[in-house]
Parts: sequence; C-alpha cells; structure tokens
Amino acid sequence: MKKILILGVNGFIGSTLTDKIMATTDWEVYGMDMDSDKLEKSKGHERFHFVEGDITINKEWIEYHIKKCDVILPLVAIATPSVYVSDPLRVFELDFEANLEIVRQCVKYKKRVLFPSTSEVYGMSQDETFNEETSQLVLGPINKQRWIYSCSKQMLDRVIYAYGDKEGLDYTLFRPFNWIGPRLDRVDSQKEGSSRALTLFISNILHHGEIKLVNGGDQRRSFTYIDDGIEALMKIIENKEGCATRRIFNIGNPKNDYSIKEFVNMLLTKFKEYPDYKAIAEATKITVVDGQQHYGKSYEDAGFRVPSVENAKKYLGWEPTTSMDEALKKTLDYYLIEQKEPATVQAA
Repeated sequence: MKKILILGVNGFIGSTLTDKIMATTDWEVYGMDMDSDKLEKSKGHERFHFVEGDITINKEWIEYHIKKCDVILPLVAIATPSVYVSDPLRVFELDFEANLEIVRQCVKYKKRVLFPSTSEVYGMSQDETFNEETSQLVLGPINKQRWIYSCSKQMLDRVIYAYGDKEGLDYTLFRPFNWIGPRLDRVDSQKEGSSRALTLFISNILHHGEIKLVNGGDQRRSFTYIDDGIEALMKIIENKEGCATRRIFNIGNPKNDYSIKEFVNMLLTKFKEYPDYKAIAEATKITVVDGQQHYGKSYEDAGFRVPSVENAKKYLGWEPTTSMDEALKKTLDYYLIEQKEPATVQAA
C-alpha cells in the first residue's frame, strides 16, 4: 500500500487526483493545503489524511511526512500569467525557493518525487511539436517578467535532473499542457485576471458580458481534459517496472490544438446549449486588447504549444482520449449545472 504526500492537495490537480486514488486504489494520501473546499468527495475517507497548512510555514509537518511517505507530489505553485507580471518575486519565492526545500528533503530521505513542470518551459520554441528530450527551451529577455514562472520551473527541472544524475534521486517530471475541467478555478470572482484562460472566460461571460482577446487571440494552445491527465499521473505513481523513473513526460493532447480565438468561439457555442445561459452567451461581446496594455509592459507570449506525447505512449502506455467538445461540455456541466453559477450581467 503506497503512502502518497500531496502538497497543494486542494488544487485542481491535487483534489482530482486524490478523488481518483480514493476511488480506485488502496493507497493512503496525506495532504496539505490552505483550504479543503474541493475535497468534499474525499474528506472523511479513512485513507485520506488532511491538514490545513502552508508549505512556507508548516515545515516540520512536511519533513515528517516526507520521511513517512513513499511518493511526494509538491503541487503548490502560482500558475496565473497576470501574477507573473504583477508579482514576479512572489512567483519565484513560492514556485522555486519553497519547492527547492522539499526537493532537497526528498534527496535527503531517498524518496520518490513527482514534480509538476510546465509546458511553459518550452517558451517560444519554434519546434512544430515540443519534445522532452530535444526541444530548445526559449525564453524572452529579462525585462519580460512573464517568463519568471517558466524560468523557475525550468531551473527546478534542471536541479531535480542533476540530483537524479549525481545522487540517485528517483524522480519523474511531468509537464501539463493546459489542463482543463471541473474545479479548475472559481468562476464567481469578478476580478480580472484571477483565473486561468477557460475559467476566466467563463467568468467573463457570467459577470462581464465581454471577453477580451489578448493580441487578437491568434496564439494557440493544446487543451487537455483533466481526467486524461490524471490517468497519466496514476500510471506515473504506479511506476510499473520503473517505467517512469528519471523520465520527463509531456501530458497533453496534440489533437486539441486551437487558437484562443477559436477556443472562445467554441466556448460561446457550447454555452448556448444551456437554456439558462443562452441569452447571455449570445449577448457577450468579443473585443481585442493589446497584451502589454492589458497585463503590463513585462508581458510577452508564446505563439503555440503542441506537445509530443510519444514518451508517454512508449513508457506509460498512455494517450489522451477526450475531444475538445467533450472537455468543454463536461466542464460547463460542472459549473452551470452542478454548481449552478449565477449570471450577473443582463442579456441584451
């Protein structure tokens, strides 16, 4: 019976992974986060042990549980582009410095660490598809602070790789490509830039009646449904015959490659299939804004991000199966039917 430590267990990935583990395995999960509102399915389960805490404060608890557990998933990070620009030092301190301490304890106690890298490490690479072993990692100049998140994650990737090479650390690096689905973010907030793309757009439709396309929305992303991503993580945790040890995996869906403009139009079309929200979707305006005016002068963006998933197919026997249409439907079913999010704008 594996013992899994998940830091950031109430997040999008952490909560969904915990529910999957509770439902399908005999593993134990020890989880820490600052809230537990996404963990209703797992709270109270005899194999789920939750503590409210902060990874920058509750360090003794974390060290004790790193010693106690078999697999460590440090999932705590700031992952919203607006914050990269507005508060880059906070991103560095949490995403790099706080997580480095945890990685070093995994080395000290010879524990397996599964570290969430990011598709952002590829930056503005011009490869048609991004390969974990061969693609160049191309970031912008220092004054484009948007890249501090990517750089922090990339540096930890390199540190973890070096610990594996020099000190035998058992690790897996996984790179999510725009995972979407239920519980991604809250959508009841009316604050601009508080969420990632999909939930920000849902919030814009519900609360603002307007979606702003940064730089016209021509930049492309490959969107991955959360359940597909969790299936890959389960295989990585299981690690049959060491298939995931000291490897890097892109976890994405190259078939769901769309421009942000296309993505917004698909979302609005899907919104109109819900009678209670059809009118506000029809009345929603799409406007174009300049990226640097919208986010600040430190903003810069990548034109596309398409993952190669050949490593995941070869070593994990995994590939994504959820289409963009199905992913959007399942996500909107959660927010508009299960959560019944109210619209605060009036339809035209």
